[in-house]
Amino acid sequence: MKKNIAVFCGARLGVRHSRRESAEELMQAFHKEGWGLVYGGGKVGIMGVLADEMLRLGGEVVGVIPRRLMEWEVGHTGLKDLRIVEDMHTRKRMMYESSDAFVILPGGIGTMDEFFEILTWKQLGEHKKPIILFNHEAYYDGLLQWFSRAVEEGYYTQDQMELFHVETTQNGLTQFLKESWK
Repeated sequence: MKKNIAVFCGARLGVRHSRRESAEELMQAFHKEGWGLVYGGGKVGIMGVLADEMLRLGGEVVGVIPRRLMEWEVGHTGLKDLRIVEDMHTRKRMMYESSDAFVILPGGIGTMDEFFEILTWKQLGEHKKPIILFNHEAYYDGLLQWFSRAVEEGYYTQDQMELFHVETTQNGLTQFLKESWK
């Protein structure tokens, strides 16, 4: 059965060229496995890199974008399946419903919003889908320190840390997903 993976990531490229290369390599791995991409529907930043690489490879891409962002002309009009929704809440719900797993690449506050919402839904028992925080080049080390502090301070539990998986390599990420679905 074909799997679709939602990727939450930046609408900017960031300053490290390695992030772009990593995103392209991830799409090559997804394509090799026959997995489809579900993402935020943008043509800019790492989002655009993901979509462009998957399209170049001939893979399937589903973009979900709020109407306002389409009006700002940041939507990827080269997609066969671009779903325009009314707001961010609807976008996240549609991405969730269209996906079998979630990968969080480096990004900004929007990426964190998406990560924490999907993590909260899992914590509340709304899903059991894999969530992978891709700590590429130690990008999320500070966030992981915060999680450790939250556990130490009693606001989060060690058991809840099992709700998501941290990975530092594309090969490890791909392998974790394959093992999750066995």
